[in-house]
Amino acid sequence: MNAIVRTSVRDRLIVGLDVPTVSDAEKVVAELGDAVSFYKIGYQLAFAGGLEFARDLAAEGKKVFLDMKLLDIDNTVAKGVENIARMGMSMLTLHAYPKAMRAAVEAARGSGLCLLGVTVLTSMDEQDMIEAGYEYDPHTLVLRRAEQALAAGMGGIVCSAEEAAAVRRIVGPKLAVVTPGIRPAGADPGDQKRVMTPADALRAGASHLVVARPIVGAPDRRSAAEAILREMESQGGI
Repeated sequence: MNAIVRTSVRDRLIVGLDVPTVSDAEKVVAELGDAVSFYKIGYQLAFAGGLEFARDLAAEGKKVFLDMKLLDIDNTVAKGVENIARMGMSMLTLHAYPKAMRAAVEAARGSGLCLLGVTVLTSMDEQDMIEAGYEYDPHTLVLRRAEQALAAGMGGIVCSAEEAAAVRRIVGPKLAVVTPGIRPAGADPGDQKRVMTPADALRAGASHLVVARPIVGAPDRRSAAEAILREMESQGGI
C-alpha cells in the first residue's frame, strides 16, 4: 500500500490540467511556477500528447496525478499499472472495483505509485445513480467502496468532499483522501453537483484537493492558486 504522507499545503494542492493541448498545459505550468508542485492529467490532455508531458513534468521534479480511472480485466489493469509506475507518476486512479484494485495493488508493489480508488464521480447525484442501475445512493456506495479499497491495500480514495469525513473514519489517518469538485466560495460549480470550499474540505478530512477551473480559468492563475493555498494554510495544517 503506497499511501501519501501529508506534508505542506503546496504538496496537497493538485491543479487539474484540464486543457486541450500540451501547449496550453505548458503555459499553465509556466504561469504557476513554483507556487504549484502537483498536477493532474486526465483524458482530455492524455489523448493530446499528455502522457509524454506527464513524463516530462515528473522528470522536472513535479508530482503528477494520472487520472485514468482504469477498469478492465485483471491482467490488463496490472500491465497498465506496471507501465505507469515506470513513468514516475505519483498517483493513479482506477475505478474502485475489488478485483481491479487487488490486481493493481499487486502490480504496483515496490513502486512509489499511490493507487486511488474512484468511488462515485462528483458529477453524479442520486438520480444519476438510479439511472445507471445502482441500488445504492451515492453516499452509501462511496462508503462501501472505501471499505473495499482499504481491504485491497490501496493508497487512497477519490471522493466528493461531502463524503470525506465519513471516508476518513473508514480508512484511518494514513490513506490519501483526494477530493475533486473543490470551489472557492462564490465560484461557479460548473458541472459538479457535490462541491465544497478548500477550507471545508480540509476540515472534513481531505488530504489533497484537486482544483482545475478556478485556477486554470482565472485571469491571473498564480494569484488564484496562491489564494487557495492561503485558505488551506488558514486551517493550520489539518
